[in-house]
Amino acid sequence: MNNDPVRSCGAHHHHDHDDNLATILYFVGLAAFLIALFLPSGTFKSVFYLSALVLSGYHIIIEGFVDTVQQTIQRKKFMPNVHILMTLAAIGAVIIGEYMEATLLILIFAGAHFLEHYAEDKSNKEITNLLNLNPTTARRIKANGETEVVDVSQLQIGDQLSILNGDQIPTDGIVMSGNSSVDQSAITGESIPIEKQDGDLLYGSTINGTGTLVMEVTKDSSDTVIAKIIKLVSQTQSNISKTAAFIKRIEPIYVTTVIILTPIFYLLGLYAFQWTAYDSFYRTMVFLIATSPCALAATDIPATLSSISNLAKHGVLFKGGSYLSNLSDLTAVAFDKTGTLTTGKPVVTETYFGDDVTEVAQKEFEQVIVSMESKSNHPLAQAIIQHYDNITQHEMEVENVIGVGLVATTGGLTYKIGKPSSYAVIPIDIQKQTEIFEHEGKTVVYFGSEEKVLALIAIQDVPKDSSKKAIEYFKNEKIHTVMITGDAKRTGEAIGRQLGIDEVRGNVMPEEKATIISELKETHPVIAMLGDGVNDAPALVTADIGVAMGEGTDIAIDVADAVLMKNDLTRFSYTHRVAKKLRKIVWQNIFIALSVVVMLVILNMIGQMNMTFAVIFHEGSTIAVILNGLRLLKGVEN
Repeated sequence: MNNDPVRSCGAHHHHDHDDNLATILYFVGLAAFLIALFLPSGTFKSVFYLSALVLSGYHIIIEGFVDTVQQTIQRKKFMPNVHILMTLAAIGAVIIGEYMEATLLILIFAGAHFLEHYAEDKSNKEITNLLNLNPTTARRIKANGETEVVDVSQLQIGDQLSILNGDQIPTDGIVMSGNSSVDQSAITGESIPIEKQDGDLLYGSTINGTGTLVMEVTKDSSDTVIAKIIKLVSQTQSNISKTAAFIKRIEPIYVTTVIILTPIFYLLGLYAFQWTAYDSFYRTMVFLIATSPCALAATDIPATLSSISNLAKHGVLFKGGSYLSNLSDLTAVAFDKTGTLTTGKPVVTETYFGDDVTEVAQKEFEQVIVSMESKSNHPLAQAIIQHYDNITQHEMEVENVIGVGLVATTGGLTYKIGKPSSYAVIPIDIQKQTEIFEHEGKTVVYFGSEEKVLALIAIQDVPKDSSKKAIEYFKNEKIHTVMITGDAKRTGEAIGRQLGIDEVRGNVMPEEKATIISELKETHPVIAMLGDGVNDAPALVTADIGVAMGEGTDIAIDVADAVLMKNDLTRFSYTHRVAKKLRKIVWQNIFIALSVVVMLVILNMIGQMNMTFAVIFHEGSTIAVILNGLRLLKGVEN
């Protein structure tokens, strides 16, 4: 795929030369150059040098002239690229008989060109890997129970598919029957397979384990998570950072200026500095090499592509380099609560039985609680059953009384489970515990007889451990943290206290989230928003960097600038560290590139620089900045 990002050293491919042929000829030319080094002076030596120059640099020369002509015609103004500067410098060196220097210039220049291709190819590899993951066939179950192998594109929502052990799951859907563990690492980055059973979500491209499953298709193949990921990652190279965009914009102007200054420099040397014609031409060629913006053009793109490639391996996908670059300037980050900061599933955090309840009675009451809750499909009931997963349920008649809760009679006694408001008389010790738990933002459920409250159960959607680590990181970085939630303010503040969040906005309606982000931008110039729901989409768009949680809704993923494939906020803090390192490396590269140009020009003016060293220093700086950028393929230490 060719989204034509800026490349250093003239960077646009408007014709598709054969990369393999160019590589082969480069190494043939390199061999010719090495042979020439050991030949005695004479015609053969010169022929080998010139052969090496043409073989190694033919694609550079073609891009120099052909791209310049094509771009000039297309834009209706002179649009030279860096390749033409290098070609002119090499031709100039040949004219004055400096064959070795001319060939060395092209060899190192082309070598840097190939090295930059490597950075782009590493980034493209992530896309290719994703494309290879995309399933092509599925086992569809026909009405008579038989299975047929069909192309994934033929699947329709509602189709039932058979998933055998080791199969690649063809598309997104839900488990209808069966149990198995599924390797979701390709989608979420989780290294441990996830157990799947009835009702659980399945992602296309994940790998089934040893069990067998029957699944129902819930999405068209073009709307699956993997399809969205491929589309998202494919956008990365067409969106470049402000630095890269600025360099791309000024490159033709810079090259034109150098071309204009070149003859002026020659005439100044000849008439103002009284250099000989040969010396003036020689120094002009050194000037042409020294002022070429090869290294400057390579300061950003290889580093950005390396960062994006590394983040993709960590399950963080960006739509482009500009969003990653902006992240290094982050001043505030806003989080949705449910599913982003918290697990999104209520769990029992504490239970409390009244002072006068014996240990034996407590065990009996726990069995009654589990037996009653097993008749309810309420999320809180599921949390209670999960908490008491080692208690055997008893069969009993349970009635759901509106305004009261669950009511059941067993052993001649009537019990009920409900809100605190469903009880008229509450013991003092129960009241005190209720106040403590409610202050902590927990939902309190009472269990008791018809007359008396016997116990309470505190339930909460608890913060994830990864959220605590991420918030701690942002506090250390002096980045303002905000929680935006539709929950009651007290519930939000309780979670905020547990996590150490700076600011909590509670009772927020979905349409108000984007307004809050706009308000925050007035005091915090660069703000990120993380969310996973449909109601987060407007806020994700309003923020400078919108980050969707990969297990969230499709619309959140569609509008976001980046996606965390696993709902783990430590991956976002890792991303911020990568963005900061990217910014640091880009500035290092700019300093290296400009310093070498200034040094070479000054040394050339005072006669202390020959062409060989000019080539080595200048092209060496290009390789240095590319290699410096490639360090980001390894990411940063956690």
